[in-house]
Amino acid sequence: MYISTFHLMPHRELPDDFEKRYKSIWVTAPFHELADPKRVGQYYNWTFDELIAAAKAGSDGICTNEHHQNAYGFMPSPNMMGSVLARSTQGLNCALVQIGASLPGTQPPIRIAEEYAMLDAISGGRLVAGFPLGTPMDINICYGITPIEQRDRYREAHDLILKAWTAKEVFPWNGKYFQLGQVNLWPRPIQQPHPPVWIPGSGSTSTFAYTAEHDHCYCFLSYFGFKSVSLAVRDKYWETCAKFGRDENPYRMGFLQLVGVSETDAQAEKDYAKHVEYFYHKGLHVPPEWLGIPGHQDYQSMANAVRNPAMARNFAALKEKRFKDFVEDKFVMCGSPATVRDQLKELCKTLRVGNLMVLLHIGSMPHDLTLKNISLFFQEVAPSLRPMWEDDWENRWWPQALRHKAPEGVAA
Repeated sequence: MYISTFHLMPHRELPDDFEKRYKSIWVTAPFHELADPKRVGQYYNWTFDELIAAAKAGSDGICTNEHHQNAYGFMPSPNMMGSVLARSTQGLNCALVQIGASLPGTQPPIRIAEEYAMLDAISGGRLVAGFPLGTPMDINICYGITPIEQRDRYREAHDLILKAWTAKEVFPWNGKYFQLGQVNLWPRPIQQPHPPVWIPGSGSTSTFAYTAEHDHCYCFLSYFGFKSVSLAVRDKYWETCAKFGRDENPYRMGFLQLVGVSETDAQAEKDYAKHVEYFYHKGLHVPPEWLGIPGHQDYQSMANAVRNPAMARNFAALKEKRFKDFVEDKFVMCGSPATVRDQLKELCKTLRVGNLMVLLHIGSMPHDLTLKNISLFFQEVAPSLRPMWEDDWENRWWPQALRHKAPEGVAA
């Protein structure tokens, strides 16, 4: 099992009545009413400290991501974050998992190819290259990309970036959306032919097919547990892999899980209850129509969502739920080390996950509690998870220099 620490870098101190007073945490939340620039600077530095602490505690990877004009998670430039983390984790066997720079919103997309190559060089070949499509709030509303064009732009950008990393000669690119007379990338990634690619998604069947077709890792970003929406995603994803002739290597799948570890189950509730509720009530306070902007989904994904509206139902009911509901439904795994260990083992076996991402800072958690969570997780929980899958499979979607030593003859 490979375990990475994910961080959203959210606003940690929204007012108690935020979701009642404001339309959304995205786009419309007024910065000057809700935030102070100096305090935001402290959030960024806490985030660096927390991710570096996770790397030092033994996290296999540390994850950044990209969002815009919101208080849910404001790393508008994941690669700026990644450059600091690459330098700060020199000498540690910890990957930079850039979940990462959104392809359709970057013009031209070879900027991502260049910046990722820089990060791979600075880190000494430790980059995992995330290729996100981007949320409709970020790409359509904030960055003005026409929804119906978003996936076509994404696919063209994907092909251009891979060619820019691997081409030996100068080449022109005359695509539908991007026209470049000469492409000759400097620098190039240390990892050859290119860093491993992860494609994050939230259950779109077209993303399953695209990921399987290109033999990338599918990275399921879910806040709704693994027993409802995720079981349907699991079945469809592995069926899709089989259709493309791909093996059942569990490292083909990543999964994001919220986790809070404390000394006992009772203490975990005391430590984390209000922060979990803050995350689900405030952090996901988005008008539902913004999540389903016409054109953002392709036809098949839209049809599947209509036939299986479990995710929409979960989203609509969030504000009615309290901490015990989120724990019972496995939206978040909170408890003693033994409780969290057992639940994470069940998750990884049930979904066949080899690349686990844990969100150890949740909502309004203060810095000291986050460091406690990181320490307890990597001391008391992670060691029992690591042996999973290692005797049977190799993680081909991880920087080669950082792969756990696999026995001879394991499936590749």
